[in-house]
Amino acid sequence: QVQLVESGGGLVQAGGSLRLSCAASGPTFSDYAIAWFRQAPGKEREFVVAITWSGGSPYYADSVKGRFIISRDNAKNTVYLQMNSLKPADTAVYYCAAGNVLRVDGMLYWGKGTLVTVSS
Repeated sequence: QVQLVESGGGLVQAGGSLRLSCAASGPTFSDYAIAWFRQAPGKEREFVVAITWSGGSPYYADSVKGRFIISRDNAKNTVYLQMNSLKPADTAVYYCAAGNVLRVDGMLYWGKGTLVTVSS
């Protein structure tokens, strides 16, 4: 079992920044990649970015490349998502997930999500 807890969401103006955190726990969490997904009101959940615990380049969705940065702190079992140059279109509930197939139905564990609201 893997437990994931997100934090760091909130309200920010367009052009601003936020940093989300995903704290992972459980005996097998390091076996999986950690990914961020998001779901805007009335839309399907979509992939944002993923990273592994063991190294390798992160994989970003085109919509966030150059604006979002994912990082990890292995000592704290935490993955961070630094979101810069935020746009109203980034408004969504952001979910942290663990798995090895980078799509919604391929992730095995999910956090409860944290809401990010970007005002214009």
